[in-house]
Amino acid sequence: MTSDFGMSAARTDVLSQVLTLIRLRGELVYTTQLRQPWGLRFPPGPSHFHFAEAGGAWVTPSGQARQWIAAGDLVLLPLGQGHVIADATDSPIKDVDAIAPDNFDRDRLVLRHGGEGPATQLVSGFFSFEGSPLPAVMSALPALIHIPRGDAGAPAWLAAISHFLVDEAQQPDPGSSLMISRLIDLLVIRTLRSWAASEAHRMGWLGGLAEERIGRVLAAMHADPFRRWTVEALAAVGSMSRSIFAERFTAAVGEPPLRYLSRWRLTIAADMLRSGGLKVTEAAYKTGYASDAAFSRAFKAHFGYAPSEAKTI
Repeated sequence: MTSDFGMSAARTDVLSQVLTLIRLRGELVYTTQLRQPWGLRFPPGPSHFHFAEAGGAWVTPSGQARQWIAAGDLVLLPLGQGHVIADATDSPIKDVDAIAPDNFDRDRLVLRHGGEGPATQLVSGFFSFEGSPLPAVMSALPALIHIPRGDAGAPAWLAAISHFLVDEAQQPDPGSSLMISRLIDLLVIRTLRSWAASEAHRMGWLGGLAEERIGRVLAAMHADPFRRWTVEALAAVGSMSRSIFAERFTAAVGEPPLRYLSRWRLTIAADMLRSGGLKVTEAAYKTGYASDAAFSRAFKAHFGYAPSEAKTI
């Protein structure tokens, strides 16, 4: 029997491997003091998070449904598509291009805005994903991830991380920039892990983490992606028959196991090509294609650019 610890470790390994490829990097944390009426529009660009310390806000990703957050709630906006936060749907909206990462005043870590009404206080921050295979990985994530407070308030991990973030931002000491970056990394990873454990309608690599045996297979795939896996061998890892495994994997992940494996190999190959760790011929061989031409066709169909262009993306 697989222990809870073992399954937790397997799931964490898959998540760690994915996050390593997309190179999560925390950028900046700041606090807000907002008084009704108020509204802020954030342009497309970096990913964002907002943790409500007091009051509440409507958060609306571009082209998506809005989400109310109350004190103790967190929203993560991982896709960087732009969003609006406001106290009400009819509040005046101000563009906030001035606090984009490239031109945010690093000494002005408090954003004040609004009128004379009741206050909302947020702890907010930017983060980015710098790896090349983003479309394949990020397609499993929604525009907005909401972590609500529980009956006892904000989750303990969220309250602790937000406290340290604000403390480091408001009282910078040597090493604070690095500390803030690492704390944002931790916040994002912990949020993704909590969401993956609770969300019932995930697809892609996140979808398989909810099922113990499928999660075990995903961990094996990710640990040894270039092994010549067969459906039978993967089914054995999950202690299932071939037919049951293929059906359950496809239902959980959204595609058959060998197609998922092929796409994951291409994702790794893209990262290695970008870093100079592989030549196109080597990448074709490692990913199981019979020729450079077949590999290049599959690669371009998946990413939208040729393998030879990976270094420039």
